[in-house]
Amino acid sequence: MDKKVLTVNGREVEFTDERNLLEVIRKAGVEIPTFCYHSDLSVYGACRLCLVEVEGTNGRPNAIMASCSTAPAPGMSIRTETKEIRAMRKVAVELLLANHNTECPTCVRSEDCKLRKIARQLGVEHIRYKKLKDFAPIDVSSPSLQRDPNKCVLCGDCVRVCSEVQGIGAINFANRGSNAQVVPAFGAGLGEVECVNCGQCAAVCPTGAITPKQDVDKVWAALYDPTKTVVVEIAPAVRVAVGEQFGAKPGENFAGKLVAALRIMGFKRVFDTCFSADMTIFEEATEFLDRFTKKEDLPLFTSCCPAWVKFCETYYPEMRPNLSTCRSPQGMFGSVAKKILPEQLGCKREDLVVVSIMPCTAKKFEAGLDKFKVDGVPETDIVITTSEVQRMISSLGIKLDELEPEAFDMPLGFSTGAGVIFGTSGGVMEAALRFAVEKATGKTLENVDFKMVRGMDKIKEATLETPAGEVRIAVCHGLASARALIEKIKSGEAKYDFVEVMACPGGCISGGGQPFGATDAIRKQRQAGMYVADKTAQLQKSQDNYLVDKCYQEHIGGGPGSHEAHELLHTTYENRSRAFDAVIPALRGTDPERVSVIMTVRADSDPKGGEKALKQLVDHIKASARPEGFDVDVAFAGSGEESVEVGGNAVPGFRTPAAMKKVKGLVDAAC
Repeated sequence: MDKKVLTVNGREVEFTDERNLLEVIRKAGVEIPTFCYHSDLSVYGACRLCLVEVEGTNGRPNAIMASCSTAPAPGMSIRTETKEIRAMRKVAVELLLANHNTECPTCVRSEDCKLRKIARQLGVEHIRYKKLKDFAPIDVSSPSLQRDPNKCVLCGDCVRVCSEVQGIGAINFANRGSNAQVVPAFGAGLGEVECVNCGQCAAVCPTGAITPKQDVDKVWAALYDPTKTVVVEIAPAVRVAVGEQFGAKPGENFAGKLVAALRIMGFKRVFDTCFSADMTIFEEATEFLDRFTKKEDLPLFTSCCPAWVKFCETYYPEMRPNLSTCRSPQGMFGSVAKKILPEQLGCKREDLVVVSIMPCTAKKFEAGLDKFKVDGVPETDIVITTSEVQRMISSLGIKLDELEPEAFDMPLGFSTGAGVIFGTSGGVMEAALRFAVEKATGKTLENVDFKMVRGMDKIKEATLETPAGEVRIAVCHGLASARALIEKIKSGEAKYDFVEVMACPGGCISGGGQPFGATDAIRKQRQAGMYVADKTAQLQKSQDNYLVDKCYQEHIGGGPGSHEAHELLHTTYENRSRAFDAVIPALRGTDPERVSVIMTVRADSDPKGGEKALKQLVDHIKASARPEGFDVDVAFAGSGEESVEVGGNAVPGFRTPAAMKKVKGLVDAAC
């Protein structure tokens, strides 16, 4: 096979399947500046910084081309730098800076801002152009993200990652020419549209236009308050990324050093979210075995990822019965911590502050949900991201890489390798299989590795043979992949028993709150770090975590599946769909703590059957022990599955006696 060769700056470069000149040039060791090019996304070609000169042939003049959108061809001769090209790049950057909020010292992206880096690289010292636009207000409507339109360079990375990787499209281009901007639909705030808070827009934004919402000041305020006892938990994926700013390689485990740094900051106790990840497996694997045995509400979907859960509630509310009722590890940790730590630490519950360090921006949204509050107070008080804790460490002058590692505090600091691998795609599934297979067989699992669920493939499928029967599993990451998987399930093209979904590419290792600039190579290194931590752990199966078992015995009703465990460690889901064509109130109670009942009716279905079912439901409520305790609404939808939701618990269908019996049972339980 003939080699394909072209010339870059006078040097021959061999190429194979690179999709454009930019990739070939970077392969040759030349880093051309770009804003709008991202290897994980489609080619957009908007910023024009990647211009190169391609030598003409057959008497044609040399041509200036965008290297990101030009395919390589054998024999091409390319120059990446000429006087004209440098001038064009400088003009492009100056025009961007003319209308850019240049308060760089106070910008959270100051250290890794690509605009600042490229301006320095090109030698931009003066801006020759006048500002044309007034600064727009900053969008702080989201609990997870902040959007500053005055720092947007119109690269479109956020638009494409939201559409192509997540399949959502919560943000897009509007207007044309000098009025062009990137905004949510109808100019609304991010918190007012169907954004799932995953933060992948912030993960690819080359400037500070979209960033994780900063909650560091809340943490400092709590630490400086002598009346507060402040504890902190560290999520699995944080440990393999937090050291990167301090000279560590991606994937290097900095858990012990981070523990030491947090104690220097003043945290009373430092715990590991991997403890509650193990607890999640106790609950979720038990739940799966029960559903699999009864063949009810399968497939079971994991519920650890709040961005995925909101995606399901918004776009596939009819699939909510398939979501595991387990809280996420953060949700479980906050609940358990607020229950047992006040007595152990000698403080009042209201004076205990639980801080959570997460790789994920959606965890900020999750912690603020009303269902995770007691008397209006969140069980997890403050959530900060990996990048935020990096800033806190730097602000104190702590040299993280030079600290001696320290151990987590007990009992909520002990975990198994199964809890650690929650941080990567396939990890939750593998941890659950280590539990479920051992429980199903009644034999000690000698080989704990389920490598078929590992790796960076967007969708992974496998079948396990067990004494209880064949178990069909699937693992996916990226919400566009989740959408494709769900559509196959709904159409009957695919059938599974257990499905893991994570919103971010590769899982939590590249969550929206992780250090900026994750590539596939970095993700693979972080993923490898997760499995090294698993292998070096004392124990590798969640069921072997004796401190989780002890916590159950002493504080949570004796074991998974108990009534107290259900109250502390499980949750319900709501219908966030905006697909309703109309909503009609059918019954209104007077009790201040009313239970919401929503009957979703297909607009194209038989109206008489719906009216009959509604009358049955309303009559049953009126005859119940607490008729004043319910609000009943009828929602008419143009598509989707008919259902009745009682206090967040959904029953698919309502036209059959069996379905209506389930609905009445939920009403009776709510009384």
